[in-house]
Amino acid sequence: MNIIKRFMLKYKGHLFHLWCEEFFGWLVRSLPGLFGMVLRWGLYRLLFAELKSFCTIYSGVYLTHTYGLKVGRGFSPNSGALIDARGGIEIGDHVMVGPHAVIVSSNHAFRQTDAPMATVDHVMAPVKIGNDVWIGAHAVITGGVTIGNGVVVSAGAVVTKDVDD
Repeated sequence: MNIIKRFMLKYKGHLFHLWCEEFFGWLVRSLPGLFGMVLRWGLYRLLFAELKSFCTIYSGVYLTHTYGLKVGRGFSPNSGALIDARGGIEIGDHVMVGPHAVIVSSNHAFRQTDAPMATVDHVMAPVKIGNDVWIGAHAVITGGVTIGNGVVVSAGAVVTKDVDD
């Protein structure tokens, strides 16, 4: 099946949302300073599944599939962070995400070996991050992981299993 047709069928309920996210995200993603933060907050207040209060989204943060993103108070992702919430991500209060950290809630169906990797679907795996969490620079949080309250994920860590409070 054509890749574009497959994408449209899979995300048909979210196509307009994804378009708005890409277009308006592109417009505000790299705006500097307080003005940029306020514009990003205004945009994502409309696009997130839930956003409880003002958040400081630094320039250069890339957010995608935000229809699956629920965020508590005091959220602060730093420059270069990538958050892909297609499988659902729930983030608690006062969570900091370091520069170039990656949080994903899906993965390719790599165990499906009868088809080329580029043609297999994503396997959705929700991520839950507790309150008062610091995710260090260049850390990677993979799908299906729960991170407890008060956790510090060290810079460069790759988290593939749950982390207790």
